[in-house]
Amino acid sequence: MRMPSLSVMPQTGFAGLKENWRSDLKSGFMVFLIALPLCLGVSLASGFPPSAGIITAIIGGVLVSRISGSYLTINGPAAGLIVVVLAAVQGLGEGDALAGYRYTLAAIVVASVLQILMGVFKMGQLSSFFPTSVVHGMLAAIGIIIIATQTHVMLGVTPAPGSLLSIIAQIPHSLLNMNTDCLLISLLGLLILIVWPLAGSRIPAPVIVVLLGIVFAWHFGFQEAPISRSSYMVALPGNFLDSFYFPDFSKITTIAFWEAVLSISLVGSLESLLSATAVDKLDPYKRSSDLDRDLTAIGLGNLVAGLIGGLPMIAEIVRSSANINNGAKTAWANFFHGLILLLFAVLFTGFIQSIPLASLAALLVYTGYRLASPETFARVKEVGKEQLFIFIVTIIGILATDLLIGVAVGIGVKLAVNLARGVWPNNLFKIHFTIRQHDNNTLVVKLLGSALFSNFLPLKRALAKLEKGKNVIFDFSDGYLIDHTVMEFIHDFRQNYEAQGGHCQKTGKALETFSDHALAARLMTADDRK
Repeated sequence: MRMPSLSVMPQTGFAGLKENWRSDLKSGFMVFLIALPLCLGVSLASGFPPSAGIITAIIGGVLVSRISGSYLTINGPAAGLIVVVLAAVQGLGEGDALAGYRYTLAAIVVASVLQILMGVFKMGQLSSFFPTSVVHGMLAAIGIIIIATQTHVMLGVTPAPGSLLSIIAQIPHSLLNMNTDCLLISLLGLLILIVWPLAGSRIPAPVIVVLLGIVFAWHFGFQEAPISRSSYMVALPGNFLDSFYFPDFSKITTIAFWEAVLSISLVGSLESLLSATAVDKLDPYKRSSDLDRDLTAIGLGNLVAGLIGGLPMIAEIVRSSANINNGAKTAWANFFHGLILLLFAVLFTGFIQSIPLASLAALLVYTGYRLASPETFARVKEVGKEQLFIFIVTIIGILATDLLIGVAVGIGVKLAVNLARGVWPNNLFKIHFTIRQHDNNTLVVKLLGSALFSNFLPLKRALAKLEKGKNVIFDFSDGYLIDHTVMEFIHDFRQNYEAQGGHCQKTGKALETFSDHALAARLMTADDRK
């Protein structure tokens, strides 16, 4: 990718459209090519009609891009929400897929109101409370669940309804009863996803997967028999307006409904905030998103999506990365991606109906593998054995129970590890630090006691208010335990601060670090409790 001139910051609003419409239109079209198959796949894997993902991506592009607090993020449905949405459909529907879909739409509407309130009351920073190892464990567990559920689709078999463990246990049965044509299309799709990027082609790999899947589905005659279309092909109404469904709030008084609301709002908000922060790091112009405004905008987008039949949306990292790599300059690229999706869904419905489910399953299995790959486990282990332990505990907790309980278990274990390492109970949720001006150009941030995932939010807020262009010294010499989440935050703060003309450094020698990783947790002083 050709790096842009950083001397001139792109304009925003209609001035930005006039200035950058060519680059943003081009990038929006490339993102559309990636988004279309993923929207369909995420919808089907979530127990929603395939059109639901397209509806959400359209709203995320056309509406949310105009009110969000970010510059280059792409909003739409994502694999990370499959697990919570599918659980809501199955739990609320009790065997009735359509009823479960409409109950879940109601849960999305209520969850979106919570997201809007979180943004209005400036709670976007609360994502910091989740330790890094727990977040990675949550995403890896989601990846494993996606692989387990989509393996049956790759094999062309519909498993009997049941728990996650039941779905996994049915894989041998699906292997014995698989449709070899579906398996061939799926394996070909996986091979393309692995090999195609090595060719350096500008055409996204998912596009090739879908096109070849359509050719093979035609060759195998998937569309000839009526039952084949419903079993192996994307089922989309001939008129896009017929895709709209409305929520059913009749289960709003049940515990299962509010479990779905909390799961959707928690996972959606957390993933959106993390993705928006990650995209800011990739932005060549180093612009910072307004996370509270972004959360409010996504909440409004989810409100509209839930009212007309769409999935919940997040700020999606894969499509956002592609957006940047294709030269996007402003949020108009997100707008164009949504507009093109709308035109395609209305004008080329027949093309979408010719896509085999096996191709979409291959895309999702590949996505799930990337979330839970051996490299992910290795990266977590590099940071420290305790990080790997918490990571695995979170995964097991989610697989054995559900996402909310699993995340809570991971956070509980992390707090227990910190207590076992000598953190004072009254320091667990309260941080102690001072910021003083050493001279006209130097600020000293002195940490006292422990700085942990569970207490460092006041530090994060204070650092956000520092004057730009200064020399900031982080003094760890009177600290006790500095955990990995805080070390990672300080590392990111340093990169952003120095990109804006400042300078950062750390002082204080650690008594012990828990691995050789540069951002590993560390003990700075001895435990002086008697």
